[in-house]
Amino acid sequence: MCYSAQIRADYTKLVREFGAMMSLDEFAQLYAHDAGKQRPKTPKAMDDGFAGARTAQGQDIVTRIQQWHAEEMQALDQEIRVQSARLTAAEDALATRPTQKARNEARVAGNRVERAQARLDDLRRSGLLPRDSRIFPGVYAPVIVSEHGQRVIKPMRYQCRLPDKPARNDALYPGTYNARRDSLESYWKSAFGHRHGVVVVQSFYEHVPRHALEQRALAPGEKPGNVVLEFRPQPSRDLLIACLWSEWEGPEGRLLSFAAITDEPPRDVAAAGHDRCIVPIRPEHLDAWLNPDPRDLAALYRILDDREPVELAHTEVA
Repeated sequence: MCYSAQIRADYTKLVREFGAMMSLDEFAQLYAHDAGKQRPKTPKAMDDGFAGARTAQGQDIVTRIQQWHAEEMQALDQEIRVQSARLTAAEDALATRPTQKARNEARVAGNRVERAQARLDDLRRSGLLPRDSRIFPGVYAPVIVSEHGQRVIKPMRYQCRLPDKPARNDALYPGTYNARRDSLESYWKSAFGHRHGVVVVQSFYEHVPRHALEQRALAPGEKPGNVVLEFRPQPSRDLLIACLWSEWEGPEGRLLSFAAITDEPPRDVAAAGHDRCIVPIRPEHLDAWLNPDPRDLAALYRILDDREPVELAHTEVA
């Protein structure tokens, strides 16, 4: 299962290369700063993509993002103060009477200070790093869909909640960020053939058993261990990842969300020890994929079969 990907969040490039329109209303709704609302989980690259916006609506979105930033930075400053005081007290206790409790206090407080400071530094940083474009389940990404024949970019959460499912399913079934091909006509039948999208990615990440990566059996008494691999196309280029999406409404509000379709892996991924993979579709199939005919599911399967040929190089990441 693809648990993470590095997305293309350059809105200018997405609009120019794919002839898509930005759904600014949807982005404004996502970033709306309402009392009691939790900050949406968005990658830094997606937030910073609005920097330098020229339209009034784009500038309003920038203002909303800055409101979230200011609120979070205030909370992080407070967390650093509280945990720094906790760390100092623990270090004073260790200096006079070293105990396991004091060591644990120092470790926990130190880790929390480090995490809060790292997040604060990210919010204040102006330049982008590769990790700023990375999404995980529960994080939002720009998804290209079709509305009345027009390609449109909307922000959606990477974990799909279907319209007939309750919100609690997010916790009960956390793997719904991927849609297995063999369940498209069962669990995903309300979306497959009806609501299709693509996410433009530059690489993706998989958890792989180390012994499978090393193409060997487990040694006697050896416990399975995981390694994270980044798969990147060679030569480097964007991939259009086939997705299903949903619009959900309930007491908790309105949610746009998506899942990436997964299938049998290509040779490069299988050789690295993984048994499933997201599906990159050919650019020439984009409109047919985004405008599906629910009466002709066979045509959609043919698109998934005729996938973009790509050579993938993998790198072990921390």
